Amino acid sequence: MSLQIFLFPVIALAIWTLVIWAWMYATRIPAMAKAKVAPQQAASPRGDWRKRLPDKVNWVADNYNHLHEQPTTFYALMFAISLMENQSTLALIMAWLYVGLRVSHSLTQIIGNWVMLRFVLFFSSSLSLIVIAFCAVL
Repeated sequence: MSLQIFLFPVIALAIWTLVIWAWMYATRIPAMAKAKVAPQQAASPRGDWRKRLPDKVNWVADNYNHLHEQPTTFYALMFAISLMENQSTLALIMAWLYVGLRVSHSLTQIIGNWVMLRFVLFFSSSLSLIVIAFCAVL
């Protein structure tokens, strides 16, 4: 299996993360201006300023953070499998499934923040990540 094809899901998730980054700034900056939150107030570790922003604005920022948590394991596994030349059809299918589930998770959180659906999507993406990890070991 070609290394380039195997890395397409990695690139796709990285591009999705950048889409969420743009979405976050497109919503957060106007919301901060409207709520009269000075940029320096965002330095507060308590995040009291976030309470002055609409939930939907915070959901986008929260999701951006989520895309820098568990997906880092996905990136590491995919690069490890690639470097070990251990690509398999199962790992590729699970990688695309993982990306699809993470995109679905993002949209679920940002559009309506339906927690139980988010949980199912997160749990499912975690299972696909576990399969990818097993593919790396085998």
